[in-house]
Amino acid sequence: MRTSIATVSLSGTLTEKLTAAARAGFDGVEIFENDLIGSPLGPEEIRDLVADLGLTIDLYQPMRDIEAVPEDEFARNLRRAEHKFRLMRRLGADTVLVCSSVSPYAADDDALAAGQLRRLAELAQEHGIRVAYEALAWGRHVNTYEHAWRIVESADHPALGICLDSFHILARGADTTGIEAIPGEKIFFVQLADAPRMSLDVLQWSRHHRCFPGQGDLDVTGLVRAAVRAGYGGPLSLEVFNDVFRQADAGRTAVDALRSLTLLQEAAGLTAPPAPVVPTGFAFVEIATADTTRLAPLLTALGFARTARHTGKPVDLWEQGEARILLNTDTAHHRADPALTAVGLESPDPAGASGRAESLLAPVLPRRRAPRDAALDAVAAPDGTEFFFCATDPAGSTGWTGDFAPAPHTPHPIGITRVDHVALTQPWHHFDEATLFHHGVLGLRPHAGVDLADPYGLLRSRAVSNEDGTVRIALGIGASPAQDRDREGRPQHVALLTDDLVATVRRALAAGARLLPVPANYYDDLAAHHEFAPGELETYRELGILHDRDEKGEFRHCYTMTTGRVFFELVERKDGYDGYGARNAPVRLAAQHATADRPPGAQS
Repeated sequence: MRTSIATVSLSGTLTEKLTAAARAGFDGVEIFENDLIGSPLGPEEIRDLVADLGLTIDLYQPMRDIEAVPEDEFARNLRRAEHKFRLMRRLGADTVLVCSSVSPYAADDDALAAGQLRRLAELAQEHGIRVAYEALAWGRHVNTYEHAWRIVESADHPALGICLDSFHILARGADTTGIEAIPGEKIFFVQLADAPRMSLDVLQWSRHHRCFPGQGDLDVTGLVRAAVRAGYGGPLSLEVFNDVFRQADAGRTAVDALRSLTLLQEAAGLTAPPAPVVPTGFAFVEIATADTTRLAPLLTALGFARTARHTGKPVDLWEQGEARILLNTDTAHHRADPALTAVGLESPDPAGASGRAESLLAPVLPRRRAPRDAALDAVAAPDGTEFFFCATDPAGSTGWTGDFAPAPHTPHPIGITRVDHVALTQPWHHFDEATLFHHGVLGLRPHAGVDLADPYGLLRSRAVSNEDGTVRIALGIGASPAQDRDREGRPQHVALLTDDLVATVRRALAAGARLLPVPANYYDDLAAHHEFAPGELETYRELGILHDRDEKGEFRHCYTMTTGRVFFELVERKDGYDGYGARNAPVRLAAQHATADRPPGAQS
């Protein structure tokens, strides 16, 4: 189906918004009245610009407080409408959005509303315009799509139809199956927005917290299916009021928006892009640093050995069990402090994973590669982390490991078996984009979000994973927008799995690892919440181990001191525990603030 986006969904001037929508690949736009009024371009110039960009104007909006009003007020409304209809003809738009009235003059009189909307439609028809009537969720008397449809049906005019807005419908918990009873030709327009579930006044919820489909909790897919089953064949258009989007780069937001529509159409069965290729594990985690003198000793203390060197690049492979860490010392990165720059994902079909990414506007990154190097494709996540699609060969003769020559080493493992998860701090204004990217492009399942208390603010965190938990990624927002100005200012961490955390920690400490100190108050509080075996809590206190448990099982974990912007977590999962120890995050964050000059602010 054709795709469209309301200019109110993007930041910038009208010209910037139109350009962003066109470059992202949208077919059309809704022109929001305020954007036109504030533009230095005349209607004809805007019409020509839209055409030059390969777009169409699918809707002009909004026209407010029209119907069910006293006759003298309605006469003024018709005069206002005629001016707008003439403007729309100059603009090249043929459909106008009319919102259900919130006017204090509006009467609770469906017959009056239908009669006046019919007269409005008659006037619109004279100008070649169609009227799409929408029920606002906070409309004075008309606030459901069923009620709006009864009025439109009663008015019975070919130039009058209904606009279905997913937010207004789903925010009120409406049953969308009734949409299928509306004749498709009378559904003039469909506007789409998602939103997180929130206990807010619906107007404030709508104005500040809408998001693109797939980034919230509303069943937008079900509404689209119902509209299509009714016979709707017009554009699917995004109308998203969001404080973050109004400040973010319009081009990037437009790409995120179109990706959400592509995924929505896939979920609704309307299109069939390349199928998701769900990763099966972590192939490697890459850390870039111009100076290994701080990180190499830490990896050694954690039981890793430098097992191989890339044959053509300054990249070393460190291994322990199935956990692999690449240290990239390419001076082109200009990173004095270590930073997590890439993640390799084990993929059953790397080519299929790349095709999926390309179809969802995540193009494969250009990469310098020698003729004999493995042909690894990578895409960039919203925070800039590169994700490689890998097929690891245990023998090291094919796949990406074949690019490395073995190095002499003496294994000294301390019990780490594999990478449990990676935690990536996102730019504060791209958190929802990141969730959609990791779900749609990488095929990972999003879990419920949590809020984490940092000494300097409240952080959002949300994990994504594959079904068996062999790939887990924790996404979070940094402590402040200021960190976004410097990508190296956003921390990341790598969690390493062990079957016996106590034994692993003792070996790490004996090898010289520096672990994050945990306040004694934490253990006093822990004793109040849970019962422990004799000596167990004392061991946790001695070693700086944190503990969590739920109805499934138990979780033990601890952290290294931060090196640059990277730190490591050692974790042990027992009896099906599937979380990340979120209740311990405030303790960890406070301890990191207390031991660092700059606040780390990463997520758990």
